[in-house]
Amino acid sequence: IFALKILPHVKDSKLFITDTTFENVPVTIYQPKKMNPGLRKGLVYIHGGCGIFGSKKIYSALCCYLSQESDSVVVYVDYRLGPEHQYPAQLSDALATTMCFMKHAKDYGVDPNRIILAGDSSGGILVAMVSQELAKIGNQPKIRAQILIYPFLQIMDFMLPSYFQNQHGPFLTKKMVLRLGLKFLNRECVDKKKLERNAHVPEDMKQKFKKWISADLIPAEFKAPGYNPPTPAPFSKELYEITKLSDKTMQSPIISEDDIIKQLPETYILTCEHDVLRDDGLLYKKRLEDIGVPVTWDHIKEGFHGFITFINRRVFECSFTKPAAGNIVSFIKGL
Repeated sequence: IFALKILPHVKDSKLFITDTTFENVPVTIYQPKKMNPGLRKGLVYIHGGCGIFGSKKIYSALCCYLSQESDSVVVYVDYRLGPEHQYPAQLSDALATTMCFMKHAKDYGVDPNRIILAGDSSGGILVAMVSQELAKIGNQPKIRAQILIYPFLQIMDFMLPSYFQNQHGPFLTKKMVLRLGLKFLNRECVDKKKLERNAHVPEDMKQKFKKWISADLIPAEFKAPGYNPPTPAPFSKELYEITKLSDKTMQSPIISEDDIIKQLPETYILTCEHDVLRDDGLLYKKRLEDIGVPVTWDHIKEGFHGFITFINRRVFECSFTKPAAGNIVSFIKGL
């Protein structure tokens, strides 16, 4: 987080960069300056940060890169942050800006039938949920595709293989996931050890959703030798209330009904080997593929959580950052 705060501002002479509002939500629009004879693709970018941090300064380099390299108009959404603004404020802002952009797309030289949603980390769950909300209301035109970059997608199972393999990071640790999540909820947790062992999930809920959220669904090659998680802790009603798992809005897009999932657009999922959230992406990939939604999956074996935001940041950028970002651009161009 400290590294993100000291990143320099990014300016790009090849883009028009404009700050404005959509439905009273601040947005920044990145538009290529070069002439285009037709309508461009549009991309709504919903940032990560566990719903409590994230800013244009952190994401400006990535938005500039995506706009310039894919010749698309990118809209960065500066949604309300917690804990001052509790869920569903973040989803409401993301949904409102997306619908506003779709309605006025041609004003920005964008084809309303070729608008893509993209987000990283907790922005990934907002992308998934906006896509599902648009499917529920039968929005026309439809979203062309969704891009989920090392997404955070569920709070029901903290004992998945990736949570053990990468519990000490790099960059994002298991303890940080729990601490930031509780900070977002503005709640204290008296026993994080029990939370780590899924004490917040009642047995009937575990049984109901294990067909979609379970270590058994993770391919063997992603289970480190000796993976043998401890027995889950006994159910705690206190933790159940603290995590708001009793509220359906705090659950997971993975467990939505089939009639919603099958309406979702073509999807790109990026996962990283060295990431506690890796298995969230793998589970959603399987969920979508099982019901027939086209999925393009990119797995970065050297990758760790957060690496994509360091693109064009000189000493902070990794050797695999540009190739991974290039794959996302290729996906956008191919739509």
